[in-house]
Amino acid sequence: MEWTSILAIYALFWVVSAFVLLPFGVKTHEEAGVEKVPGQADSAPVNFRPGLIAKRATILSAVLTALYVANYSFGWITAEDLIFFGPDARR
Repeated sequence: MEWTSILAIYALFWVVSAFVLLPFGVKTHEEAGVEKVPGQADSAPVNFRPGLIAKRATILSAVLTALYVANYSFGWITAEDLIFFGPDARR
């Protein structure tokens, strides 16, 4: 596998990981007991930390990319293993 392909797969995993990790560890003003600014949404986070989310996404995407490349190299799960129904399904 080319290194550019690995980089592209890493970038895809990073973006997906960042969006998946966004809701974890975030508190609203009501949960934190802090006064809201007039006009502020009820669901607005009080402790949004994009740097922490980026670090977590970097670690998670590195692990997922390593697993993907290892599976590509060793062939643990192939396309034929993912056929669960239909005329070509294994019995």
